[in-house]
Amino acid sequence: MTGIVPDRVDAADPRARRLLAEAGAVVLSGLPAVPDSLTVAAALLFGTRLRELYPHRTRHSVDGGLVPLHADSFDVVVDVAGTPTRRRHPDEDHVLVMLARQAPSGGESFALDAHAFTDSLPPDLRAFLADSDVDLYGRWAGTRGLPATPRVGRHIEHTRTGRRITRRTDGAVPLHRDPDAERVTAMLARFDDAVARVHPALPRFTLEEGDILVLDNYRCWHGRDPHTGERTTHIQTLRTADAG
Repeated sequence: MTGIVPDRVDAADPRARRLLAEAGAVVLSGLPAVPDSLTVAAALLFGTRLRELYPHRTRHSVDGGLVPLHADSFDVVVDVAGTPTRRRHPDEDHVLVMLARQAPSGGESFALDAHAFTDSLPPDLRAFLADSDVDLYGRWAGTRGLPATPRVGRHIEHTRTGRRITRRTDGAVPLHRDPDAERVTAMLARFDDAVARVHPALPRFTLEEGDILVLDNYRCWHGRDPHTGERTTHIQTLRTADAG
């Protein structure tokens, strides 16, 4: 089974770093339910290995639908007074999600070990994910802030230091004028179908207000079930010294 139910520990508990490394996810408790706690949690977890924090964002939903399995990554560079400024990075290696307001019902979370899941796929699909370049965000072309240049990459790659990245984005399309576009489109559809089949069977876990779900964004995908009423989360992505 590739599903993950993370342990919950106090944010100041020294075991948190080990639990995150072992399982790819951990839930931190004991901090105020405010956005600043995301930065505090990141500092406690990663210490001097923390390199870049990206601006936190708040997600507020009313009667929200399913958020399917995904990895948090995006490529957003904006112009601030004439200076290019990165607000998101395609290879953010960790994400922190704080539940600030619990929905009256629903909204349970789920997570998956993406390395183990993709390793279990049929050999030809697994080879496609590791060997075929795609435009990772091409489906979102024209969104303000996205670069005009396609972001070319593979779903399974390794960093300079050998760390594996297993990506999941619903923005992937074949490269512009790729002669193999028909096959790439078909393989992307097979990949989507495989992900859709696995998520209903994943174990669910419930976050309490103030809990911070921390995920190794290179290894784990996550999502949440539909909910009724209002639900609010604060999210922050980051890069550590291990991202290079």
